[in-house]
Amino acid sequence: MLRGPCRLFRVSVAPVAALAVALVSSLSRCSLLEPENRVVSPLSPYFGTKTRYEDANPGLLPDPEAPRRDPQLLEETCTPVQLVALIRHGTRYPTTKQIRKLRQLHGLLQARGPGDDRIRAAGGGDLGAVLANWPLWYADWMDGQLVEKGRQDMRQLALRLASLFPVLFSRENCGRLQLVTSSKHRCMDSGAAFLQGLWQHYHPGLPPPDVADMECGPPRINDKLMRFFDHCEKFLTQVERNATALYHVEAFKTGPEMQNILKKVAGILQVPVNNLNADLIQVAFFTCSFDLAIKGVKSPWCDVFDIDDAKVLEYLNDLKQYWKRGYGYTINSQSSCTLFQDIFQHLDKAVEQKQRRPSRNPPMLCIRHIM
Repeated sequence: MLRGPCRLFRVSVAPVAALAVALVSSLSRCSLLEPENRVVSPLSPYFGTKTRYEDANPGLLPDPEAPRRDPQLLEETCTPVQLVALIRHGTRYPTTKQIRKLRQLHGLLQARGPGDDRIRAAGGGDLGAVLANWPLWYADWMDGQLVEKGRQDMRQLALRLASLFPVLFSRENCGRLQLVTSSKHRCMDSGAAFLQGLWQHYHPGLPPPDVADMECGPPRINDKLMRFFDHCEKFLTQVERNATALYHVEAFKTGPEMQNILKKVAGILQVPVNNLNADLIQVAFFTCSFDLAIKGVKSPWCDVFDIDDAKVLEYLNDLKQYWKRGYGYTINSQSSCTLFQDIFQHLDKAVEQKQRRPSRNPPMLCIRHIM
């Protein structure tokens, strides 16, 4: 699961390395189904962070607990001094906002009158009728909470890391683990599941105790570090609370690419096009991904869109992230400086201590669950 080049810090006392691993991905995609029984969709590559993890990283399918070692990180070539991992939460439910939009769209389908069934009368399929009868099982209480599959994601991630870096994740070193999370329930639950995975590694076959009673200790909440954007007044003023900050996103929603999809979907579902908007179309698209990730089911929502539609909707999501979290505004990256400073301070301290006392400093583990 560790891919791409890793920066190694060499010191004169021995060939040691301080390793930073940034795992900013959904990490929510380890299938509960056997590979030969997996349900797939050609739309999966376009779901962004809602893509099932095994769809983006098929190497996990044979054994989601087996580590994949980068050839540059062979045990004979370097000694890990510290591991810093920035990890996104596991598979989650849709948010309440998304669920209410889906309910609104479902209501439009159920409100179609008999006169809207002309496709079926002509002998064609009526996908709108199929979707009107498709169970809407999402409820407001779910509100982005971690699902059981998301807990499994985190347990398996812990097992992979512990196998990949056995010295770092030894029981003797467990007390040096620093697991920091935001106050979001899906992040706290992800941290707890990660610790359960470590317990499984240390005590195979034994049921894990309460997280507070584990030898590694419970996760520590630090929103200023992990939700830095919520604590940066300049970001809140210039971007989050600025009604014009996402002007380009709103312009794209009303542009020709999105309008073509609106007309197409309105025709497929047999609902008035003026009852649809880009937000409803996007939540319908993501419902395909949620059903795949949470239940391993390819719902009829997946049949509403083709690859060209998926590319446009992926661009819409990327455009929003560009202006709200990416390079669109300088403050977006500046607001994360506190977190990056924390990461590199830990790395610098590890190298400094190893240079000063090469045999007296046990490894350090710093795990952060973000968003």
